Amino acid sequence: MSWQTYVDEHLMCDIDGTGHQLTAAAILGHDGSVWAQSTSFPQCKPDEITGIMKDFDEPGYLAPTGLHLGEVKYMVIQGEAGAVIRGKKGSGGITIKKTGQALVFGIYEEPVTPGQCNLVVERLGDYLVDQGL
Repeated sequence: MSWQTYVDEHLMCDIDGTGHQLTAAAILGHDGSVWAQSTSFPQCKPDEITGIMKDFDEPGYLAPTGLHLGEVKYMVIQGEAGAVIRGKKGSGGITIKKTGQALVFGIYEEPVTPGQCNLVVERLGDYLVDQGL
């Protein structure tokens, strides 16, 4: 299965039969290289990915400055140290799951809930971890 298929079918899917889906999604390597992304995924800067990776190594690193992605700033909220970063901006937010080789991103806006975004992103991330990726 191609990386693009994971994005298209597992991240940008209909959530719980509601007809709603994430606003944008992507799978990036730890170095920031794009493995696959939705057309709506923002263009990331290398220093944004560097900051995200540093927060996985040093949980709380992004809390004072916020998480930046595509020049959008998210307030960092509770995650799982070293595994999941969650951010909030207005009525939407972002979930990032770290696997052995990749970062799985999901960006949402209402009516998608934070919990639905977390579930979609973390389910795929956990699967990739199980596959040794």
